[in-house]
Amino acid sequence: MSNPAFSAAQQRASTLHLPAGPWTSVLDCLCAHFPAIPRQTWLERMARGRVLDAQGRPLDASAAYREGLRVHYFREVEQETPVPFVERILHVDEHLVVADKPHFLPVTPSGQYVEETLLARLAKRLDNPLLVPLHRIDRPTAGLVLFSANPASRAAYQALFRERRMHKRYEAIAAPLPHLQFPHVRRSRLVDGEPFILMREAEGTLNSETRIEVLERGEHWWRYALYPVTGKRHQLRVHMAALGAALRNDPLYPRLLPEEQRRSDDYSRPLQLLARHLAFVDPLSGEARAFDSQLQLDW
Repeated sequence: MSNPAFSAAQQRASTLHLPAGPWTSVLDCLCAHFPAIPRQTWLERMARGRVLDAQGRPLDASAAYREGLRVHYFREVEQETPVPFVERILHVDEHLVVADKPHFLPVTPSGQYVEETLLARLAKRLDNPLLVPLHRIDRPTAGLVLFSANPASRAAYQALFRERRMHKRYEAIAAPLPHLQFPHVRRSRLVDGEPFILMREAEGTLNSETRIEVLERGEHWWRYALYPVTGKRHQLRVHMAALGAALRNDPLYPRLLPEEQRRSDDYSRPLQLLARHLAFVDPLSGEARAFDSQLQLDW
């Protein structure tokens, strides 16, 4: 039988499928795979139950190596940089939590962020280790994120996203597009770019679609409503840049900023992209539900 607490913990853990090699223990494999992490650090993590097998059982220094074994481990950052913006909880019930995520805060652990994430903050504030995000938005993007608070109903809400029954509207500030007729629909094939953090449009079968409307027109910037029909990574940013209207303060599209600039967040220049509205028919009650972000873009 699955353990709901462990399933939720997996959202905060990293996973490694042990590669082929000459090792006799899981510990030896981890040390070889992550040479920058001292052996003593792995021993301490194991002693604190921070290295688990696929069933959520703690692994110790004597655990035998086996190729393909799935190992969950919890990353720890000794000097994690605080994100100086606070999330806002908009709704809490037995099944769902809805939060307004500020710019620069990741939804889940990644890179240099473990505790400074929306998931970790909400789990502490609500004292609910079973929280799991039902979808993700990029760290630079602000706005609505839905979380499942109850493993028993999680699959029903996850299906809303998988079956495209969750209606999403974003807002963005970008350059004017006076040559286009609106509403405008952008369809293209999105594939992995180079370097790996980027996406790009390519020839072939279409796999992404965004409907674009204009909300306000200014001299230098327009405010757009963006409706993603599909949910490809960076879809809205790539589509707008391809049309000639890169989002204001975007460090990736259409021109990739140098890595040192991307790593040093400029809090005065947040990406002007906001997950504004979410609407759906509740799979449990059958009632229509809608949520709106209380954040504003720099317009």
